[in-house]
Amino acid sequence: MTKSPSPRFRISRYRRLAWLGSGLACLLSVIGLAFCWLSPSIGFPLRPGLDFTGGTQIQLERNCPDACPPLTAPELQQRLAKLTLPPDGNEPAPNLGGASVQLLDRGSSVLLRLPALSTEQGAAVITDLSIAIGPLDAAGTSINTIGPTLGAKLLQSSVISLVVSFVAIALYITFRYDRIFAFLALLCLAHDVLITCGVFAWLGLIGGIEVDSLFAVSLVTVAGYSVTDTVVVFDRIREQKTSLSNLPVADQVDVAVDATLTRSLYTSITTLLPLLALIFFGGSSLFWFAVALTIGIAVGSWSSIGVAPTLLPVLSRR
Repeated sequence: MTKSPSPRFRISRYRRLAWLGSGLACLLSVIGLAFCWLSPSIGFPLRPGLDFTGGTQIQLERNCPDACPPLTAPELQQRLAKLTLPPDGNEPAPNLGGASVQLLDRGSSVLLRLPALSTEQGAAVITDLSIAIGPLDAAGTSINTIGPTLGAKLLQSSVISLVVSFVAIALYITFRYDRIFAFLALLCLAHDVLITCGVFAWLGLIGGIEVDSLFAVSLVTVAGYSVTDTVVVFDRIREQKTSLSNLPVADQVDVAVDATLTRSLYTSITTLLPLLALIFFGGSSLFWFAVALTIGIAVGSWSSIGVAPTLLPVLSRR
């Protein structure tokens, strides 16, 4: 008679703790999304960026040989509110009272988010601010403008791409596996995407962090990774059903998780290493994209180990 394997790590012993941690994370995520939605200054579950709302983004680099003189965002906001811009043809000049100002790299870089400006109006903003913040590095100055119509189309396209990708994943999992496995894989997908969005909802509330089209790309990537990681564990459980038929489902899950744990951890670590390199060395344009992927992959690795397998014995009994 073949001796039943004895797993070194039994995830089923910690299932209630795993459910509690994931439940709290999901609850906080829902609260953050609700706060963003109800906030008058946001009005969406996540704070939309320039890609979706339209407008002009200006980034200025201060030319400071040593440490830059101290500067605060409210000072610049007040200066912008008093600035009178030249009209753009028959269009009146926009009011800059609601401009968003961020200081980056200890004040050496200034990021402005403004209503859509013409070329002349953008140049007027740069000229006026150069008086307040000192000489500027021309090579570090950038101006990006997206019209409101294009922003609305980008938002619509991003939402459609997310919905289509999630529906395609759901259909594949449903036809590929039985109902319980498919339900748990989709539950983990929703769990991972919800927590990733929840983190950025709180970042938008507290730090003014906005989401753009790259964030939508990161969500699709997280969804694919989440399902792939969960399917690996489920395939192991399905393969050993016959050889371990004498064991309860909880013990079968423990054996499967123990057998795939090293592989899952190594895969996650090797995936996270380049993302950490992007966070520290990739520059500001890819920073939050890498952060979103890092959060999603870390949560996805956890859900494939601590959430989906521990729920399988409960649903199997029912």
